[in-house]
Amino acid sequence: MRLNNRELSNKAQWEKAGVELPGFDREAMIAATKATPEWVHFGAGNIFRVFPAALLQTLLERGIEKTGIIVAEGYDGEIIDRVFLPYDNLTMAVTLKADGTIEKRIIGSVAEALRIDKYEDFDALKKVFRSKSLKMASFTITEKGYSLTGRGGEPLADVSIDFRNGPGAPASYIGRLTALVLERYNEGKDSGGLPLALVSMDNCSHNGDKLFAAVETFAIKWTEKGYADKGFLDYIRDKSKVSFPWSMIDKITPRPDEGVKKMLENAGFTDTEGQITAKNTYIAPFVNAEEAQYLVIEDSFPAGRPALEKAGVLFADRETVDKVEKMKVCTCLNPLHTSLAVFGCLLGYTKISDEMKDPNLVKLIEIIGYKEGLPVVVDPLILSPKKFIDEVLKIRLPNPFMPDTPQRIATDSSLKIPIRFGETIKAYLASSALNVADLKRIPLVLAAWIRYLLGVDDAGADFDVSPDPHFDALSQALSPIKLGQKGPFHAVLEPILSNERIFAVNLYEAGLGNQVEKYFEELIAGPGAVAATLKKYTS
Repeated sequence: MRLNNRELSNKAQWEKAGVELPGFDREAMIAATKATPEWVHFGAGNIFRVFPAALLQTLLERGIEKTGIIVAEGYDGEIIDRVFLPYDNLTMAVTLKADGTIEKRIIGSVAEALRIDKYEDFDALKKVFRSKSLKMASFTITEKGYSLTGRGGEPLADVSIDFRNGPGAPASYIGRLTALVLERYNEGKDSGGLPLALVSMDNCSHNGDKLFAAVETFAIKWTEKGYADKGFLDYIRDKSKVSFPWSMIDKITPRPDEGVKKMLENAGFTDTEGQITAKNTYIAPFVNAEEAQYLVIEDSFPAGRPALEKAGVLFADRETVDKVEKMKVCTCLNPLHTSLAVFGCLLGYTKISDEMKDPNLVKLIEIIGYKEGLPVVVDPLILSPKKFIDEVLKIRLPNPFMPDTPQRIATDSSLKIPIRFGETIKAYLASSALNVADLKRIPLVLAAWIRYLLGVDDAGADFDVSPDPHFDALSQALSPIKLGQKGPFHAVLEPILSNERIFAVNLYEAGLGNQVEKYFEELIAGPGAVAATLKKYTS
């Protein structure tokens, strides 16, 4: 079985292999999309292919929607060249369920796949953005995709060029997007510009604001230089014309897994070869993902929107979306993930599901979630925090068929810790009914993270610390400490533990710094100390 339009006509072989095919007329969908495009998505990565694209497929199959998605890739064009165009924009979506069953589904809702760094493709996108039928442009481009500046605050090189040269031939991601939005404004200038929703679906706090800030910056620069009239800036800032909704997205889509590849080949599926692009993106004609998924979006769409609520998307006001995001990131998932990531790397684990067989690790995250987190959880009401944690602990994390790794989750931990743990600490400090000294396992994880930064596992062997923007500075600061040394380590740890950029609070002023130091002394005592300390405080 090959992944292309022609092969899909042989339905019997796919049915025999247990593969669900698109239940709608793809040719009619593509024609309708070209005539009246409604949805453009930027970011052709795995989460798009098995989440937003799959949501729309459900609506197409039910006859609720008629048009598909035009996907545009602006960071790594090889994704389009290697896993979209050769396969007629189809994706084999493999859902790995915790009960051991596997769902295989061909996703065919993508009508067109474009590279925004190619002139002819960018020109096609301009035409789409001038279409009155267009309702929304959504994004899964990672938080870094919205950044216009380097670490020192200076504009990135391609951004500086675009500021100077204007929208004629932009080189940066947001420059190209803003040029497309300018096309839409100019097309409907007589009425103040054609309406549109720009919907970030990236996994970062207040994602819509990050997208707005980036686009507005370009609009300001270009109006100042006369590349756009002042009405364009007014258009960007007018929520009745252009909206930037907040959203919360949650679905784990790891790299293509070798076990899934073999399973598909055993079922007779031929197109399974994985690739690594020049920009280090891991791709394949198939995507493996967990079953659980959540998407909550602020219901602000000036041009209307697809009926995604009929495919399971929750629409709410901005305050509720914010609460859902805080619930997940500060309490119900992300802190538990980071806890497993830190200890998993130290204890030699390479799969999250294997960690969930360790009773001490399970107890650790149960306490952090239920006992230390839930008392200050932000309850959005449309989702139950308790049920969310139940699903995470009992279904999602133990899923043996999900090839997710602590090493992946440990990436950029210094950027995650202030939100995933710092917000809970601040909530305890602000509460008159709670005592921050009752937090015992969160400080243990913070101490374990410092121990992890040494790059030496619990057996005393060196390992590669996952990429982190602050690792070099932190590693240098911790260099005087070696496995097996006795404390105290206050002189080395104090500058780190008092850093509010890393922990969101000064841990000493919060009353937790000395506790973290004490745990660290135990964790560094020698080989086996991490496992022993974990057992001591969870058994």
